[in-house]
Amino acid sequence: LVFLDEFSFYRQPTASVDWCRVGATTQPLARRSHRSDTCGRIVGALNALTGKVTTRVTSKMTIPQLVQFWSDLRTQYPTAEKIYVVLDNWPVHFHPDVLAALEPQATRWARKTPSNWPTQPSAKAKRLNLPLQLLPLPTYASWCNPIEKFWRKLQQEVLHLHREADDWQALREKILLFLKQHETASQELLRYVGLTNNAKLFGAVFAPNASPT
Repeated sequence: LVFLDEFSFYRQPTASVDWCRVGATTQPLARRSHRSDTCGRIVGALNALTGKVTTRVTSKMTIPQLVQFWSDLRTQYPTAEKIYVVLDNWPVHFHPDVLAALEPQATRWARKTPSNWPTQPSAKAKRLNLPLQLLPLPTYASWCNPIEKFWRKLQQEVLHLHREADDWQALREKILLFLKQHETASQELLRYVGLTNNAKLFGAVFAPNASPT
């Protein structure tokens, strides 16, 4: 079971509280650039049992990028018979070309997509039959998705009042370093996002033959 979400980051720093020594001649500021506010996108999936985070960073979250992320997830869990993905109702998650890469979906919940979208995959859609089942959250219920707190951690530790507004590559590298630090299992991260107490429950549901310890 993983919790999936997308996140946007920007060249211009987000404002937040900060501090400086009494009597300091300069105060901490959100130093903004005169350049356009470049945007980057991250798609991430948080393992509900281990705290491991799988991510992909790109300039835009397109259908091919999302399909590639499905493949990334499968690579991360090569022996899993089924990967359950909890996610919000962003329509792109349910585009026919995105679903074409997955095994047939079993959810009974209706998927909302724009009326002018196709109902069948295009000829260029990849048919990968990846063993992923999408579990959509209630509409506008972001508090039900623990990975939102992971994005908050990224904001607090990297993006608030950052000093790289004039160096997009440096900012991107700092973000990649942060993400790399969370590529392995982490009980600390599970506690941070509020999943620690659910570990035994998830273990019982998705690994019924696992040791109770």
